[in-house]
Amino acid sequence: MKAQGNLEYYLDGVDKKIIAVLMGNTKLSLSLVSKEIGISTTAVHPRIKKLEKSGVLDRSISFLNPRKIGYKVVSYIGIFLDQPSYYKEVVTSLQEVNEVVEAHYTTGNYTIFLKVLCKDNDHLMQILGKIQKLKGVTRTETFISLQQSINRQIKA
Repeated sequence: MKAQGNLEYYLDGVDKKIIAVLMGNTKLSLSLVSKEIGISTTAVHPRIKKLEKSGVLDRSISFLNPRKIGYKVVSYIGIFLDQPSYYKEVVTSLQEVNEVVEAHYTTGNYTIFLKVLCKDNDHLMQILGKIQKLKGVTRTETFISLQQSINRQIKA
């Protein structure tokens, strides 16, 4: 793996194989990863460390299944701000709302676009009330996801 400027990294075939195996199961031992791709454990370990250090592998954690812990409503909320200058203040406030799992500064109609997990529609209404009271928020537009059809990482 070689640095290509400050932001991109060249991934060779072995790096891509390691990433593909780890994307299938981040908890695999080094020996199982090495068996899966056909190189030694001593060759796999430093490559994984380089991928982590470079930021190509962002994190190796397990994710909660929100539905299994009661968060059955996935919604997307577009936020309209009175002035773009409120952006940082609003995002700081949104970080305090546990149910907000993603926030994006966007082009188009919305200044901020959120992904929000809620237990039910009443819970969503409570979250919307919190968001709509934030200084600078003029209005919101909400979309409820009925089904998630694709959930994956980008392939290297």
